[in-house]
This record gives sequence, C-alpha cells and structure tokens, in this order.
Amino acid sequence: MQNGYLLGVDIGTSSIKVVIIDNNAQIHGVSQASYKLISHNKNYIQIDTEDCWKTYIKCLENIFSEKLINPKEITGIGISGLCPGLTAFDDNGNVLVDPIIYSDRRSLEEATFIEKTIGNDNIFSITANRVMAGAISSTSMLWIKRNMPEQYRSTKYFGHINTLFAYLMTKSFAVDYSNASYTGLFETVKGTDGNWSEELCDKIGIDIKKLPPILSSFNIVGYLNNHDIISLGIPKDTPVVIGGGDTSCATFAAGITKDGDVCESVGTTNVLTVCVDKPLFDNRFLNRCHVVDGTWIYQGALSHVGSSLQWFRDNFCEDIIKKAKHELCDKTAYQLMDEEASNSPQGANGVVFLPYMLGERSPIWDPYARGVFFGISLFNKRNDLIRAIMEGCGYGLKQLIEIAQEIRHSDISDFISIGGGAKSEIWAKIKSDITGKDITILDINDMAPVGAALLAGVGNNTFQNVYQASDKVNKSVYKYITSNNSLAYENNYKVYTNLYPKIKDLFAILNND
Repeated sequence: MQNGYLLGVDIGTSSIKVVIIDNNAQIHGVSQASYKLISHNKNYIQIDTEDCWKTYIKCLENIFSEKLINPKEITGIGISGLCPGLTAFDDNGNVLVDPIIYSDRRSLEEATFIEKTIGNDNIFSITANRVMAGAISSTSMLWIKRNMPEQYRSTKYFGHINTLFAYLMTKSFAVDYSNASYTGLFETVKGTDGNWSEELCDKIGIDIKKLPPILSSFNIVGYLNNHDIISLGIPKDTPVVIGGGDTSCATFAAGITKDGDVCESVGTTNVLTVCVDKPLFDNRFLNRCHVVDGTWIYQGALSHVGSSLQWFRDNFCEDIIKKAKHELCDKTAYQLMDEEASNSPQGANGVVFLPYMLGERSPIWDPYARGVFFGISLFNKRNDLIRAIMEGCGYGLKQLIEIAQEIRHSDISDFISIGGGAKSEIWAKIKSDITGKDITILDINDMAPVGAALLAGVGNNTFQNVYQASDKVNKSVYKYITSNNSLAYENNYKVYTNLYPKIKDLFAILNND
C-alpha cells in the first residue's frame, strides 16, 4: 500500500464534485460547483463540455487553495459520472457532439426503429435492457447518424462522460463495463466476458469500430498529461482509471459489493440498487455490470424525484427560499420544506404524485410520461403538495422493491440509504413506512466521487482489490429509520400503481406536437 492521496471526480446532472481521500479512505477535501446544460428545446438536454471542464478545474483549484493537501501527493485519479451521457470525438479528440444525457428525448423515432428492427426480446437477451430514447445511448448514436451525418462520418469514437474526462486528462479513449451496459450495444449478459455486439451494430447501422475499448472500472486508461491539471501541481503521468457510472461508484463505496446487497441513493434521481452474481434479469429494471467485476446490479431508477422537489422549490416556494437566505435562519430551503411537509398528514390529504416529470425509465419505460398531482381539492395547501412529492418517491420505491423481491424470490427487509437527500428524516420516514422496510442512513453524502477515488486506489495498487477498498470506507450510521404501517399509504399506493396505466395513452397525445 502506497502513501499519498487519491482523487475522485463525479460529473452529476448539473454539478461536479471532487473528493480527495487517503489510503484509509478518509476524506481530506471536498469541492463542488455547478456547470451549464444546453437545452435548445424541451427534448434536447446536453452537457456544455467547455463549461463542465472549466468547472472541474475550478473544483480542483478550490480544493487545493485550502492548502490542506499538496497536489504533488496525488497518486491516482478516478472518474464517476451520470449515465448515459453520449458524446462523439474526431480523430484528434475534438468533441463533435456535446454529451447527450439520459433525459434527452430527441431520438424517439430512432428508439422505435431499433425496437421494430431487432425486437425487444432479442435486444433484452443480449443487453439486459430495453430501448428508450436517451436513456440507452444507441438511440442517440443513430440520431447523430441520421441528423448530423458529417459529424457521424468524422467520429472516431463514441463514448460516455468517463470517456470524455479520461480523454481530456490522458488523451486515451475507453469506456467501462458499467457504462457500456447502458449503450444498448453491449453484451451485458456476459459480464466482463462480453463485448460490443456485432449483431446489434449491424442491424441498427452503427459502425462497431466507432465504439471504444472496454475496461474494468479499476483499470488505468492512461496517464495524466493535461496542462490545466498539471499546472495545479498534480504530477504529470499520474495514473487515471476509467471509473464507472455514478450510482455504481456510489453504491460500491457504500459497501454494495456482493450478491443480495441493497442500497438506495437519493439525489436528482432516486435509485434502488440490488447487487447480484448471476445474470438473471427483469425488463422492468435497468441492468448493468457493476464496477465490481463478476457482479451485476439491478437498478430501479426514479429519474426525477429530487429534481421534482427542486422544481417545486424554485417555482412555488419563493418565500421559503427568501427565508432560508436570511442571516438569522440556520436552515436550508429543503429543511424548511421538510417542516412544511411534516404538517401534512400521511397520505398528503388525498394527493398522489406521479414523479414522471420528463419521462421515466424503470419500471414503465415511457418517454412521454409526465408528472401528475392527482386528487387535488380546494382544501389542499402547499404542504400537501410537498409531502405528495416525497410520498410519490416512496410509492415508486415500493413498486421497485416488490419487483426485486419477485425476481430474487426473497424478501428485502431493510436497505442502506445514501446521497444528498438521504438525510431528510421526514422523507426517509415516509419511504420506510410506505415500503415497510427499515432504512439505515449512512453519514456520508459524497459516495460517488469516493467510489471513483477508491477505484483509482485499486488501479494504482494502493488497495489489493475492490473489496479491500470498499471495506476501508467509514460507514458510520447517521440514523436508523424503523417502518410502521399506514392505511393511508396503502390506499394511496393502490391509486399510484393504478393511475399511470389508466392515463398512459393520454401522455402520447399530449406530446404529439
């Protein structure tokens, strides 16, 4: 085990986090900053590559300006990122297409073409996933081919977010197995023995040579030679590992490394992760290779629960935001929203929220779906709507847990909760009571970049293997949440599970513009 520090970067949906840990996985520095997204219309959502990179450098500058860590002692760098975020590079490594992220819906026609050309069952038998515009990046590749033919012809490699950051840091191209799993072109069912599927590439019309080499998440993709970073003091030729998808990295850091481990991560999305060691999949879930070789993870991703709360805060809680900014207030706007939600009873006075704000992946796989407040009356107040958003997440989580139990033929009695939203005790209590599961909230927020840093440590031999790396993390408990039954939740859950099937055809009509 070598001395020094390990750096992990996580590129989230709208911000970047950088974490520095030592060889005992103790955190010595954290920095976060927001970057810009590009949205030409409601269906187009991309990352501004230039601003994203500048934000990364800003985070590095901030973390080293504290003078607590000598950048010369950084011995490895790992990458975590949202998935997918599809980008294209030319022969010189120039970005031809800014990363198209999972909530982009421009490739609806391409998704339909892929489904009709290959068939959902055949696609699932190879990739362990269904096809959905943006959420599986082959649809975006095909959109680029059809709508940006010059850029497609000039593309040397397609890649995801970790491909982009790896190239910018090392001038080497690669993607890892966890990211490859969400392309819709990788043999996910074969795990690390899998490769790009010639059958799928041929039938869809994507040149297989444009897909990058695939590495294990702890493999070194290259060595640092970027002037922006070297000028900050991090040594030239520092090894950079390819890393993995953000929830894969986060759950790895949280100790989800073996068959049967279960975790919930709470942020912009709310993701239920179940680790398995056999490739037995259900098409209601997203399924991917884990950053731990030899395992896969089922992921039930509620795409827009944290962002639903943020949307509600920004548009309907101006007074709360103003109060939180007051110098005498020691609470955030979200904490004040928690207080309002606590003044609404279980069941939110009859309001049920569908959190499908920009379409949904698991379990409905519908790009047209949108958010719904159902059951509003003249007697409802703002606190009911805040609580209904939180409860909508709980109902969605219960639905995903029931699917996981059905696949595994075993009960899930409890799970770990991590992420920025995990420490909202009222939200955790709502989810615990709705699902009937006890929740262990870990006392750490920045799991994804920590996971990336740990993978860097495996790659440079700071740690013997991924299991030793994960075991190093201090998984102290913030709070245990014990579940209690509620008739109001049981009734509203029936409404939640029956509501979408009854109105799903209306979403397509609404989006037919």
